[in-house]
Amino acid sequence: MRWLMRLLLLGIIVVIAVAYGWQWGVKQLNSPLTIEGEEQLYSLRPGSSLNTVARDLESNGWMEFGKLLLVYNRVEHIGGSIKAGEYRITKGMTPLELLEHMRKGDVVEYRVTLVEGQTFKQFLATLHAQSKLSSELANMSSAAIMQRLGHEGQHPEGRFFPDTYVYHSSMTDADILTQAYERMKSVLQKEWDGRADKLPYKNSYEALIMASIVEKETGIPSERDEIAGVFVRRLEKNMRLQTDPTVIYGIGDGYDGNITRRDLQTMTPYNTYMISGLPPTPIAMPGEAAIHAALHPAAGDALYFVATGNGGHKFSKSLNEHNQAVRDYLKVLKEKRQ
Repeated sequence: MRWLMRLLLLGIIVVIAVAYGWQWGVKQLNSPLTIEGEEQLYSLRPGSSLNTVARDLESNGWMEFGKLLLVYNRVEHIGGSIKAGEYRITKGMTPLELLEHMRKGDVVEYRVTLVEGQTFKQFLATLHAQSKLSSELANMSSAAIMQRLGHEGQHPEGRFFPDTYVYHSSMTDADILTQAYERMKSVLQKEWDGRADKLPYKNSYEALIMASIVEKETGIPSERDEIAGVFVRRLEKNMRLQTDPTVIYGIGDGYDGNITRRDLQTMTPYNTYMISGLPPTPIAMPGEAAIHAALHPAAGDALYFVATGNGGHKFSKSLNEHNQAVRDYLKVLKEKRQ
């Protein structure tokens, strides 16, 4: 009988000890992590387990008994997996709050802006300048990049929509370009489906080429449809487009900021002073407004335009009017230099 009493007493002691230990453990898990400063960033690598998190919290000195997370997870039967990425640990955050963030995948987000009118080469430079974005495509040729993205044989210029993209530290440059490609595909299809009648484009890709030219030629947003109208009428009349941005694109890295008479007379697939019709590919990444303008050009009779020297353009319907506008523009430039 005495041994039974002892066994019962021992059981009570064990129950009390376990209850006290559990209460203590829960209190630890609901106590703030010990971090320096107002916040710390913690990166959870792909394939990592909760055991990795527990070990890291201990080694970083943020929690004394990291394995309490494992015990709590088993006892409470919490479902779901933790997600890789970068997490922001703020002052006052508890281990259980951090665990909840990891289950939800509430990772630190960053933003990168790809600007209208930039080239594919410039887009890549912008992406590779992001310290938190992994580079899978660095040092690859354009053809290899398009193959890697699943679009083998396509020229990359104009294929990626300029916008601000959100990413986290476990994403790559390929992830952003995939989003931008699909976004451009969607915007172009929507605009193509709602296009004006009787446009001189064989397909939506030709409209994209035109949109890229409009994007590069436009200084004032309100002029986009007028500029598109000039180029569309020139195509309809079999007149050469004669637009400087295409010449510059054809020069490539050799362009030094000035177009010479020799440049205008040098044959390249993009020299619209020498070739008829559209160049073979877009020359930049057009935004939605430029695509819309290319597919909804303004009506009128203007066939020429030239900069005024004050940000906008002078539109003319005859060569004589255009030549006078050019003289006026050169006069403005001369006065500004004095």
